[in-house]
Amino acid sequence: MLTNIRLISVQEYHQMAETGIFHPEERLELIAGQILRMSAKGTAHESAITCTERLLRQHLGDKVLLRIQSPVQLDDYSEPEPDISVVKLNPLDYDDHHPNASEVFLLIEIADSSLKYDREVKAMASLREASPTPTPRANAYSKSGIIDYWILDVIGRKLYMYRLPSPDGYHSESILTEDVTISPLAFPDCAIAIRELLRKV
Repeated sequence: MLTNIRLISVQEYHQMAETGIFHPEERLELIAGQILRMSAKGTAHESAITCTERLLRQHLGDKVLLRIQSPVQLDDYSEPEPDISVVKLNPLDYDDHHPNASEVFLLIEIADSSLKYDREVKAMASLREASPTPTPRANAYSKSGIIDYWILDVIGRKLYMYRLPSPDGYHSESILTEDVTISPLAFPDCAIAIRELLRKV
């Protein structure tokens, strides 16, 4: 068992990318100081991203900026790339930085083969000492104060909704079925039927 782990900072991660250490086609993200490979995306996954983005754009219009599979800097050691980030408008469209946790309204992951990863790593990543991989002790998104995190399970046809962030993880997990209508926490008037999110998958 590893007892000492050298965590990689976001700055170091960017430097590694700039110097060409990673293959251009590699899909990676930095979670809790560790570089993780992202799973391959199937057609159901890509279709759900397109459908979800379209619905959010229809409902939220120009109130927000939607970013697709783009980095969000949670802290100095985590820069995941959620499938959809609903973030605050920015005059420069984030030309000078990636959105940070205070600029995020909602993060959405689309899960087909990645449900376990999205729940137990992204939703449960930890910087705990002496752990070789992220563990479900603290929540990376929660620890950073992301108020609203959804996982759309395209296989099980459910939506996992995480709210009430704390340093120890989310205090609210709801598993919702297709017949439920939901709203982003920051936009309670924006009602979206989960069935709509899944209708083309």
